[in-house]
Amino acid sequence: MRQSYTLTEPDNVSVTGFPFGRQDSRRKNRPMSRSVLMSTFMGLLINQAKNKSSQGLVGLRNLGNTCFMNSILQCLSNTPELRDFCLRYIHPAELSRCGNQVALMEEFAKLTKTLWTSVNSDAVSPSDFKTQIQKYAPKFLGYNQQDAQEFLRFLLDGLHNDVNRATVCPRVTEDFDHLSDTEKSQKMWNRYRESEDSKVVDLFVGQLKSSLTCSECDFCSTMFDPFWDLSLPIAQKDTEEVTLTDCMRLLTREDVLDGEERPTCQRCKVRRKCSKKFSIQKFPEVLVLHLKRFSEPPSHAKKLTTFVNFPLTELDLGEFASADGVHAVYSLYAVSNHSGSILGGHYTAFCKNPALEQWYRYNDSRVSPMSASEVHSSDAYVLFYELTPHQYQTQRL
Repeated sequence: MRQSYTLTEPDNVSVTGFPFGRQDSRRKNRPMSRSVLMSTFMGLLINQAKNKSSQGLVGLRNLGNTCFMNSILQCLSNTPELRDFCLRYIHPAELSRCGNQVALMEEFAKLTKTLWTSVNSDAVSPSDFKTQIQKYAPKFLGYNQQDAQEFLRFLLDGLHNDVNRATVCPRVTEDFDHLSDTEKSQKMWNRYRESEDSKVVDLFVGQLKSSLTCSECDFCSTMFDPFWDLSLPIAQKDTEEVTLTDCMRLLTREDVLDGEERPTCQRCKVRRKCSKKFSIQKFPEVLVLHLKRFSEPPSHAKKLTTFVNFPLTELDLGEFASADGVHAVYSLYAVSNHSGSILGGHYTAFCKNPALEQWYRYNDSRVSPMSASEVHSSDAYVLFYELTPHQYQTQRL
């Protein structure tokens, strides 16, 4: 039987981060300051880690074809900074005063807290959370099997909207073409953050650079756009195995735009044959890589079962950074897996518990330890990477 450990609640503070609890006579009507609350909370987390607790090893009940949801929720629950944000989530009232509807974040935070503060390892029901995500994204009404990566996008967007700190509307589009690429990328990033500013964006959003070069005059125009994840085409080779680097190279390879897709050259002022190439200008703290296993169109859809070999540590993406961008090194901490065919299948998650530094298999209600060597499989569908500690500090600077 797994040993369970729970955060002990002080007399005058709720570790959930919602309204303060009971107070003694000496502190009556004097709620604990936020700094003291944070100090208490972090002390409890440190104590939890020292005791090697089993927190975070709680399964989620399948409500009827909701394995896609459970898989993503477990991956996000094991995202350290997002988990900590939920555990110390203390400002729903403040966000509500700003006009934010915070019901989705409240349910997500409540569920995350349950997974990390339960006194036992019994599986919990995500039914209240499901009710809220259905309100935000009606496409998830009912109990049909859904795509995990699509669910992730809707969920992150909804959480971001709930805790968006920005209160201004985007400014009118400005002309940045006269600026250098470095200045242009920073200006466009700043403009994006003026209206999209949340902890979710802090963690998951990076910036992609697209370069368009005219074959006639060699003029190169650039654009910089935010991205929440990268959908990687799976490279096809004679062998049954490809690498994650192969897939990244396929995404960022130079493509020639000719015929009907020819763009208008800004210098020539007419449509020209051009080459287009992507690179990464700004790497996110959490990099989500989606392996495109389901081909289109739907009438001829099929699932690719190619084994993609991805590193657990030291994923160096410097090769794909733009010339003036900062490259990054990542470590894997979670995988959402899909087994079965396009007609029917099952989702599970492999996650590295941030407190125990051990990999676990999350299969709906069941949670079991696994070795790092078992993380690689042809079922891997969505990969979650985090910056290594050194790289995290570099990005922050």
